[in-house]
This record gives sequence, C-alpha cells and structure tokens, in this order.
Amino acid sequence: MKREFNVLIEKDEDGYFVAFVPALRGCHTQAKSLDVLMKRVQEAIELCLEVEVPTMNEFVGVQRVAVNA
Repeated sequence: MKREFNVLIEKDEDGYFVAFVPALRGCHTQAKSLDVLMKRVQEAIELCLEVEVPTMNEFVGVQRVAVNA
C-alpha cells in the first residue's frame, strides 16, 4: 500500500538540507544534496511507520511572519 506524506525542507546555516515529516513525530533527516535527502527521508518515513501511527493533518500552506526581536 502506498502512502503519501508532506515533507518540510529547510536549508540550515551549514548548507545542509533538513527534512521534517509533520505527520510522524520525530521523523526527520538531513543531507548535503536534495537527491540524497529524498532517499533518506523515504527511509526515515518507513522506519517511523514501524513504530508510530501517523497523524494525518491537512496541509494548508506556509506563511512567513515578521516580528520585532
């Protein structure tokens, strides 16, 4: 059975791509390239599914918010 998950990807200050899977608590990985990242995030999801039931929230979007700091 195929399942699809939303994956959030950011680039950190060291140049690594970091992927988070909001539906699976603690499911994240990182890599220097997007190609490697996508392979690793697929592996991470498969491992997380072995021990956790996902929460399926509807993805709405991403919004940037500015605050005075």
